[in-house]
Amino acid sequence: QVQLVESGGGLVQAGGSLRLSCAASGRTFNRYGLGWFRQAPGKEREFVAALSWSGGTTYYADSVKGRFTISRDNAKNTVYLQMNSLKPEDTAVYYCAADLWGPKREYDAAPAYNYWGQGTQVTVSS
Repeated sequence: QVQLVESGGGLVQAGGSLRLSCAASGRTFNRYGLGWFRQAPGKEREFVAALSWSGGTTYYADSVKGRFTISRDNAKNTVYLQMNSLKPEDTAVYYCAADLWGPKREYDAAPAYNYWGQGTQVTVSS
């Protein structure tokens, strides 16, 4: 089992950058595939990025490809989401999620992940 705590959200102007962090508890962090999702007011939760448990494969939503980068530091039990060239439409609550030995084939589907953080707010002003 793993517990996840996000941080790093905030208010930024369009074109700016933020780096989100998600710290995990436990000694088996390196066995988990990790994902970032986001949810804007009145919208469904949507996939942003994912990283395999081995760290060798990354996945991105088309809307963030080329602007966001997901990475992990197993020594720190932390997954990061570097967000550059932010747009107002990136405004949302961002959640990290974990899936043992994942992500599975449905890496972009929220039900594929068993563990979730509480979320961190990202607001991009125009």
